[in-house]
Amino acid sequence: MTERVLEIAGADIRYGDFQAVFGVDLHIDVGETVAVIGANGAGKSTLLNSIAGLVPMHAGTMLFHGRTLAGVPAYDRVTSGIALVPEGRHIFASLTVEENLRIGAHTRRPGPWNIERVVAAFPLLDKLLARQPAGLSGGERQALAIARGLMANPDLLLLDEASLGLAPIVVRQVYDAIPEIRAEGTTVLVVEQDVNQALAISDRFYCMLEGAISLTGDTATADRAAITDAYFGLTSAGDSP
Repeated sequence: MTERVLEIAGADIRYGDFQAVFGVDLHIDVGETVAVIGANGAGKSTLLNSIAGLVPMHAGTMLFHGRTLAGVPAYDRVTSGIALVPEGRHIFASLTVEENLRIGAHTRRPGPWNIERVVAAFPLLDKLLARQPAGLSGGERQALAIARGLMANPDLLLLDEASLGLAPIVVRQVYDAIPEIRAEGTTVLVVEQDVNQALAISDRFYCMLEGAISLTGDTATADRAAITDAYFGLTSAGDSP
């Protein structure tokens, strides 16, 4: 039987009086790459931040390896095996590339990822370890952000808008590491606005519209017309099996 890494049921998420996510159900099994797609403001990043413990759920349940995440602070979620690569990368500008990577390993979780391993997965970082992040390109900074997340040896890696602001060729270079990450036993949840990119790297997808799931399905059999409708709210597309 396949082990479930994350299971969310009926998630409502609010910022004060403003509700950003409505009744979301989502699950991820070990070894999967799952994409959450949707336009800007659909609630994707809010959902990811809630999984990471940065935004509390107002209602619903969230289980990680079958254990509730209710009341578990963000730093304990990291040590439990959840790592977030946030939108905007948030690299430590005063530290070198290598020092940024070493900070990612502060939890000392056992696993395959170390500096040599992440540099092999992201050749963009080769020969950059002694440099300051200020001199890096957008693709190099994104590769560093993901590599730093992997240094925590997470069971679940959360990638928030990894392609944002990057040229298509650089996006491909960054996402080329996904199969290698999965091969090492890390499950990946990706938030993306780029539908084609999301479907290219994922096993399953969830489409969000105005804070709710508008469509879900397997990427191998995805109906592009239905995804377009669900993405933009052109029709009342229901969940696919």
